[in-house]
Amino acid sequence: MALSTQARQPAFYAAHGVPDTLDGRFDCVALHAFLVLDRLKREDSAQAAETAQHLVDTFVEDMDRTVRELGVGDMGVARRVKAMAQALYGRAAIYSAALNSAEPGALEEALRRNLYGTVESPDSAGVAAMAAYIRQAVAALASGEGAALLAGEPKFPAVPAPEVTP
Repeated sequence: MALSTQARQPAFYAAHGVPDTLDGRFDCVALHAFLVLDRLKREDSAQAAETAQHLVDTFVEDMDRTVRELGVGDMGVARRVKAMAQALYGRAAIYSAALNSAEPGALEEALRRNLYGTVESPDSAGVAAMAAYIRQAVAALASGEGAALLAGEPKFPAVPAPEVTP
């Protein structure tokens, strides 16, 4: 899945401080799923709705497999996967509201609470770089061909390089 490949880019973790943990990786995948789902919503077609549903189904299947690989017993898998699916929808609502907010810093605050939620004091430069990346991704996905998106090949921007301070 193209969004999982993008979410696993080492620079998110090494250069921008996204926690390289199970939670951090989940949040990065959920962020990229949101970006694609948000773009599909704007496509406004039956095929886009089918593609969005397929993406959600694939996300849930991947979370189910991951939870099982972590050794969670059958009794706990459904509960954990349900919580992860709810987390995806919750984050999507938060990121959508933040991107559409007139409030300066709304996206950065949403990132601090979610993507960096397990970090006590996230680096401001990392948060700013991720906010800039998200805005670039929204623009790149909006300008991309709908056919590529519907085929499951979203075009994400390059992961931003870390800022170098003298």
